Amino acid sequence: MRDSPDILVHEVKDDKNKAVKFSATLNVGENKEFDFVRTLYEGAVAGGAAGLVVEAALYPIDTVKTRLQAVHGGGKVVLKGLYSGLAANLVGMLPATAIFVGVYEPTKQKLLNSLPENLNALAHLTAGVIGGVASSIIRVPTEVVKQRMQTSHFASASNAVHVIVSREGFKGLYAGYGSFLLRDLPFDAIQFCIYEQLRIGYKLAAQRDPNDPENAIIGAFSGAITGAITTPLDVIKTRLMIQGSSSQYQGIRDCCRTIMKEEGARAFLKGIGPRVLWIGLGGAIFFGVLEKTKQMLANKRCLVPEKPIQPR
Repeated sequence: MRDSPDILVHEVKDDKNKAVKFSATLNVGENKEFDFVRTLYEGAVAGGAAGLVVEAALYPIDTVKTRLQAVHGGGKVVLKGLYSGLAANLVGMLPATAIFVGVYEPTKQKLLNSLPENLNALAHLTAGVIGGVASSIIRVPTEVVKQRMQTSHFASASNAVHVIVSREGFKGLYAGYGSFLLRDLPFDAIQFCIYEQLRIGYKLAAQRDPNDPENAIIGAFSGAITGAITTPLDVIKTRLMIQGSSSQYQGIRDCCRTIMKEEGARAFLKGIGPRVLWIGLGGAIFFGVLEKTKQMLANKRCLVPEKPIQPR
């Protein structure tokens, strides 16, 4: 049942068999009007902080994963320069993650307020897709430059951008855009939906909000599961993004056909180990930092007294 437009609640019984209402989603302010701008701002700050910590901490694992996926046949993976492209990636991922969560949070709240309670999973899925599309404008060029540097194509981000644009045009920065959306839109939607649904289930079972370690565990589980499911899409995206002007693959369908013909079906699972490890750990850190930052922002907001309305 919905207690107000701002919060989704369920009724449970206490030890005296009295009905007690219990929150099952993010509380955006009891008995207060939904503030779209504030929710967007706090989501952007929390998302940016979470994305920054994850990228900085787990970048070497992502590099190994990318190199595994880029190798054709039985080629060897180089383990030097695992931090190649980190600085440039942080510059791009910080605003991209901020945009994603900044769009996701208010979109989710609007959809939860509009849809029936039994469709809250649809609200999470839809908000994840919308957030992914909004952030892709920055995420795709960042990913292209990062992966070209991870596979030793370039020594610096500025050199990478200059060469890519001069050889492939501006569209080269969006190489593999279709495959990126094919991977990341399902990934974002599934990961956030699993995470939100697990948190709702935990709240109902424990009759309290998850603490910091529990948020991290839920985030790790949702990340690992989603990472494993979307590995084939990630392999296709990586191959298309790093091919450069050689144009080895003529789109997603040709890429799938060529990989299957030359390397077999197992090639679509290349890098699944590092990917699951990276995204599992990343999910723990990301959602742990995300929830903690949102909590800190909410506490800070509560400490600021509201200005009384002055009579005219």
